[in-house]
Amino acid sequence: MKKRLPQDINEFEKRSRTFDKVIGVLHIFFIVFMVLLVIYLFFIQVIDVKNYRAKAKTQRVGRIFSIRGDIYDRNGFKLATDKIYSDVYAHPKDYDHTPEELAEMLSPILKIPQNQLVQKLRKPGPVITLKKDIDRNTTKEISKLHLREISLGKKNTREYPQGTLAAHVLGYYNFDADTANGVEYTAKDRLEHIENTVSFQKTRDGKIIYDFSTDPVATTTNPKGEDITLTIDAAIQHICEKEIEKMVTETRADRGTVIVMNPKNGEILAYAVYPYFDPNNYKTATSQQLKNWTLTDVFAPGSTFKTITVASALDLGKINANSTVLDTGKIKVGNWEIKNHDYHIRPYPGNITLEYLFEHSSNVGAVKVAWTMTPSEFYGVLKKFGYGSKTGIDLPGESSGLLPSWEHWDHTFHATAGYGYGTSVTAIQMISAVQALANKGVRVTPHVIKYSQEEYDNKIHYTQAIKPETAQTVTKLLVKSIENSESVVKMDKYLVAEKTGTSRKVNPNGRGYSPFLYTSSIGYLPASDPQALIYVMVDSPKEGAIWGSTVAAPVFKEVATQIARIMNFKPDKKPAKT
Repeated sequence: MKKRLPQDINEFEKRSRTFDKVIGVLHIFFIVFMVLLVIYLFFIQVIDVKNYRAKAKTQRVGRIFSIRGDIYDRNGFKLATDKIYSDVYAHPKDYDHTPEELAEMLSPILKIPQNQLVQKLRKPGPVITLKKDIDRNTTKEISKLHLREISLGKKNTREYPQGTLAAHVLGYYNFDADTANGVEYTAKDRLEHIENTVSFQKTRDGKIIYDFSTDPVATTTNPKGEDITLTIDAAIQHICEKEIEKMVTETRADRGTVIVMNPKNGEILAYAVYPYFDPNNYKTATSQQLKNWTLTDVFAPGSTFKTITVASALDLGKINANSTVLDTGKIKVGNWEIKNHDYHIRPYPGNITLEYLFEHSSNVGAVKVAWTMTPSEFYGVLKKFGYGSKTGIDLPGESSGLLPSWEHWDHTFHATAGYGYGTSVTAIQMISAVQALANKGVRVTPHVIKYSQEEYDNKIHYTQAIKPETAQTVTKLLVKSIENSESVVKMDKYLVAEKTGTSRKVNPNGRGYSPFLYTSSIGYLPASDPQALIYVMVDSPKEGAIWGSTVAAPVFKEVATQIARIMNFKPDKKPAKT
């Protein structure tokens, strides 16, 4: 046997000591690791157990299928609701019956031929769709069979029982994309608000895990969002839609609107926007049909704006009810010649009263009244009337209109502003401004949703645009102008404060004017105690005599007549002496 040399022994001992050191370090590392692991597990299982239980629970938690609230008109007439459908699925891995047995049971319920159903049930895959969109009664029939291999998937569909009625107020709702418009959008939080949300735990395959805290009744009940009541009166809405569609069709106009408001509180009683669309099939509608252009598109209001010009000058004390202005029939302002529409009949009316100004819609008279105010003064009152600002109506997409600051007004702009060409307005802005004339000088935020008192106080604002006596004076002038004329809006039992308007339409490219016109009529009745404010606007009529008095005013008269009957207005006009 070969002896180890001393240097070999030393090398062996050195390696042994190194190995012992490595083993010792590893022992220490594993001991420290085990201690840390024990501490970590202690925290997880003892100290932080609630947190991890909660995390585990969230992986199994589900919510009860909920539905959106319904939407009603002011009289309880249902305008929008959720309808629940179910899809039927088969799960081959859970089959307790043969496809033939299942088909025999399900065929009469699903109304699918038995041989066709067998073929579906034999398809490969973890889940087989047997039929979609079955109704509630069919769902109940399938549930009674208690088939483990058959499941039902619920889903909502938003339905509008009245079709196109108030379509632009209601808007639409798409459950799949969670997109909405109209009240469906602005009231989304309320329509989807569930007071007491019911939660439960479920298995991987979606079955409910019942424990002592699970309410078996609640898990089978579909919670529902808050119902919404609108200020809209379905009967008045129907009349407005019928009348505006009739006039747009007769005159081959592009579009039209009728808006009816309670001037005392800003409630919109009707909001007809033509062309309509069916919210049940909104995906087939064009972008122009879906668009509520009365909120977004601006236009020159024309002679209806003369009511605001006169009211502004009266409120500032520049004129009074008995003032007269010199009407020369036409007037040159800068490079523009402003002429009365009836210049060929009355080339030089002379000194005219404010009543005459309204009756004959004098452009020159309105310019002279506007010039009694400085640009700063006129602009200040127009801002109080709400021009150049959003009204705050509870519908989406509103624009603020166009009202340049008075510093940018020149002499021509100041003049044209007087008879309705200086500023561009939306339809909702126009009715909101004239509301002040019908409501003792006070504008109230227009709205289509009925609110609780607390919500009303937060959302609805009151603005004193002009003094009450100014509003009363303008109302009297408008009534006299109607009573002394042959106006179509004159009524037998009611005094009407109304003004028509006709304005040229700007070219689509923004340069100059097109050959088409906006025709409008705005007013309120009974004038002694206004209950209904009506605004009619028809865009680009192409048949017949095209004036506010011949296109929009007849619609105003028919709507006013029907509203007076429905709302049972108290007559305020003395019978004519015989």
